[in-house]
Amino acid sequence: MKISRRLLVAASLFAAATAFAQQPDPPGQVRPGEKPVNEAYLFAHMTHADYGRLYYSVSLDGLHWYRLNDGKRITDDYRGHPDIARGPDGTYYIAGNQSDASPVINIWSSRDLIEWKRYSDYTPDLKSTPGYSQALQRIGAPKIYFDEPSKQFVMTWHTPHLEGTPADAERYWASQRTLYVTSKDLKKFSAPPKRLLEWEMGTIDVFLRRAEGKYWAIVKDETYPTLDWVTGKTIRIASSDSLLGPYKDLSAPISPNFREAPMLIPSPNGEVWYLYYEQYPGVSYGLSVADKLSGPWYQISGYTFHSTWDKYSLPPKVRHGAMITISRKQYDALVEKFGIDKPAKDSVSTR
Repeated sequence: MKISRRLLVAASLFAAATAFAQQPDPPGQVRPGEKPVNEAYLFAHMTHADYGRLYYSVSLDGLHWYRLNDGKRITDDYRGHPDIARGPDGTYYIAGNQSDASPVINIWSSRDLIEWKRYSDYTPDLKSTPGYSQALQRIGAPKIYFDEPSKQFVMTWHTPHLEGTPADAERYWASQRTLYVTSKDLKKFSAPPKRLLEWEMGTIDVFLRRAEGKYWAIVKDETYPTLDWVTGKTIRIASSDSLLGPYKDLSAPISPNFREAPMLIPSPNGEVWYLYYEQYPGVSYGLSVADKLSGPWYQISGYTFHSTWDKYSLPPKVRHGAMITISRKQYDALVEKFGIDKPAKDSVSTR
């Protein structure tokens, strides 16, 4: 009897501790009965086991993500770091390349996010970039952004100017600079490429957004962290009054060190920003939250695979990609086409 009482007390204490361990819910979700401003989300990504290929996961709340297509590729044609932009007529575009050493950027298009077709190719003359004639023949993670006010696309990527050495492998990454070209149709491009950011620091994985009356550049600070450069390998953000800069007021780190491949989405109620970033190489994802892009930002708990701490979750071993908002109709079409890897206890609709 004494043992049973002890076990009972222990079980009660454990239950109480578990209840107290429950974390507050993240902001930005809709209340029961409210209609979300942003109905659903698509995460186009690669995986740790199949790096550089295209996979899909989806979400209805921007926090909990589920694989589509039984975890198989969406298409065998695409290679690159997925990034999707929606053009003025509703067509979606995705940029990629066969490898960083390939001289060609490949662009695909889709009307429904289901079928992707090769749309165009672009070969930048990297050494013609003003003030950057020492550029190496490398093109990293091309990304596309459509600017509604100017009715033009901006395509960005990162290119280094120093090779790594056995004694200093990191100088290759610290020498990365973000370049860009513009286009009205993603078939003809401005020339020559230009540098997007004026800072003499390594930057990769840069993408642009317009919100809150400004343009924003979300960047990875690619300098290795040291006591002299404590911001290295973190996600930071800068702003500009103009699409092509100059970008200023570079923020303090939004993420911890050794994070990359940022992705930014608005919350379901449209009042909060969710900024995801990967702890590499393929370890986990972090999530920072703010109600303004200028911050302040804070991190929420998740991706731990402990239910009391997981306020957001992604499939295991997903890697770099892009998150975009989609309609509920598009979400349903994707789920119908590919099927969704979702626990039976969860409803497809969470609202």
